[in-house]
Amino acid sequence: MNLSEIIQPIKKELLEFEKTFKKEMLSKVKLLNIIAHYILKQKGKRIRPTLVLLSAKLVGDINETTYHAAALVELLHTATLIHDDVVDESNMRRGFPSINAIWGNKVAVLIGDFFLAQGLLLSLKHKEYKFLHITSEAVKRMSEGELLEIQSSRGNDFDEETYFRIISDKTASLISACCELGAASASEDDFIIEKLKFFGENLGIAFQLRDDLLDYLGDSAITGKPTGADIKEGKITLPLIYALKNSPRKESRHVMKIIKNNPTNKDIYYVIDFVKNYGGIDYTLKIAEEYLDKAKQFIIDFAESPAKESLLKLTDFVLERVS
Repeated sequence: MNLSEIIQPIKKELLEFEKTFKKEMLSKVKLLNIIAHYILKQKGKRIRPTLVLLSAKLVGDINETTYHAAALVELLHTATLIHDDVVDESNMRRGFPSINAIWGNKVAVLIGDFFLAQGLLLSLKHKEYKFLHITSEAVKRMSEGELLEIQSSRGNDFDEETYFRIISDKTASLISACCELGAASASEDDFIIEKLKFFGENLGIAFQLRDDLLDYLGDSAITGKPTGADIKEGKITLPLIYALKNSPRKESRHVMKIIKNNPTNKDIYYVIDFVKNYGGIDYTLKIAEEYLDKAKQFIIDFAESPAKESLLKLTDFVLERVS
């Protein structure tokens, strides 16, 4: 399964989206344009605009407001990635030096703010107030998720319930917003829009579960970040939570001590083996499959179409992806 196959029903529309997105990234400030071109060169997988466009096509027709919605979420996503790199003190993004690594934290924060403002202004300019409501709710949830993660990482009470609250807000909220925005751009039926919203929520949770698995299984040359990065940063994700819960107390306490004390590369490989040995990988994979099955149920009743087929393929891609 690959993305080029999934985007076939919206291939032309994605090219149209790129024009809108590029236009909204640019400014009269030379430094900002230099950085915008640097970001555009890296071009990610465009999963979020793909979700907007496919969701619109599933329930109706892609139109001008659909392109605005796709540009809005990609501007917001780009802003959050830039801000995340500052917060995480990360020097790499998609295999390239991060914005903060090249231009410093101050410029990175301001660039992120600019992209967020551009997205909101795009909706205001076209009086797409429903888009603003959906997006603002997503930004609120993303911020709450980040803060809950910071709060929880300072204690030892990190459990599955807290973990799922965090990933639901941090990751699933924006993916859910993509599907909701796409549906809202092509339909006024609240029931249909809500179905796409919940499809995206479950897909987003599975997406993050797979992302957390890649920290234990991924190839850094493919993922663009070093394997074990979450461990090094002290992030406690589901594979580790499960392994800690199902291992001897003495061993789990030793692992927690490693994580909280700047683990070396040798320590990271020890933790990866620990998680594999105590079932953290298999358990997380099983839970991700359950969330993808839930996601599929929200669109299963829609009429057969290339857009529906692509959305169902995308759920499989989420589970199989290696980056």
